[in-house]
Amino acid sequence: QVKPPVRFLALGDSYTIGHSVPASERWPIQLRDSLESRGIDVRETNVIATTGWRTDNLLDAITGKKLDRENYNLVSILIGVTAQYQQRPIAHYEPLFRQLLDSCLRYAAFDTSSVFIVSIPDYAYTPFGQRRINPNQISLQLNEYNAINKRVAEEYGVQYFDITPISRQGLDDTDLVAPDELHPSSYQYTLWVREILDYLD
Repeated sequence: QVKPPVRFLALGDSYTIGHSVPASERWPIQLRDSLESRGIDVRETNVIATTGWRTDNLLDAITGKKLDRENYNLVSILIGVTAQYQQRPIAHYEPLFRQLLDSCLRYAAFDTSSVFIVSIPDYAYTPFGQRRINPNQISLQLNEYNAINKRVAEEYGVQYFDITPISRQGLDDTDLVAPDELHPSSYQYTLWVREILDYLD
């Protein structure tokens, strides 16, 4: 349940910064705008995300920022695709992801209902992904990453949004893919936000 005034912190990588879409169409900004259009006071929206970040880069970026003093009451995390893309050992992902989630909970005053995790979209279902040597392997590996972040979400008792099936329509519906042929389009982000809003409503 969203408790106004909302102070929203969105952590992630290219999918949170909205690589290849206008800043106003990133999904955290679309979510903010949707909440405001429902009459919910959104006092702050802070996006800490950069294209190419792995879990360790995101951890480095938030460490020492004193974000726990900001009184966030909505915190999201979406991270992991870069490690898969760089073929890092998947064993590195879970311990770092847990550290990130611990930080998210600290920033949200340990209110599990204020924190949510978004699954990693599957870029195999994009023109870029199809040009890779083995698109099927991308999907299989991202399934492993998402199995980890979903299991951790359940263990911590935080909400989990599985947007991966939406991303897997990207070859059938090209409107779901940004002009760079890799990242989600504004329209795909709108569909993500719809799922999040359905839950928040």
